[in-house]
Amino acid sequence: MAGSPADLMRVNLLMVFNEPDPDRRAEVIAENYAEDVVWHEPDRINHGRTELARRAAELRAEDPDWVFRPAGAASGLDDVGHLGFEYGPADGQPPRVMGMDIARTKDGAIIELYTIVTEIRQPS
Repeated sequence: MAGSPADLMRVNLLMVFNEPDPDRRAEVIAENYAEDVVWHEPDRINHGRTELARRAAELRAEDPDWVFRPAGAASGLDDVGHLGFEYGPADGQPPRVMGMDIARTKDGAIIELYTIVTEIRQPS
């Protein structure tokens, strides 16, 4: 699936990090990320599709009732895409984490992903 940078950002957030089924998540990763993708998190760097899938599964397991939501529209310019996100309880409570994903793409696939956390809110 060759997508625009904006399309890839929506897939990244909604079909990878919100996907509960590990097999479906692996399929989406194989279709939308380079084999040697590099994902930069605030506290670690993950190399390759396998590591990305493993880490996405860990995040889902840490807070299984939380979801990612887009915070605005995804956009792209040349080979760079970005999308703001909110992360928190799925039951309508306010999000606890806000941030942005920025990706470099090539030939319709994410080759490098940066996750930037801009705010962490404590529960009320």
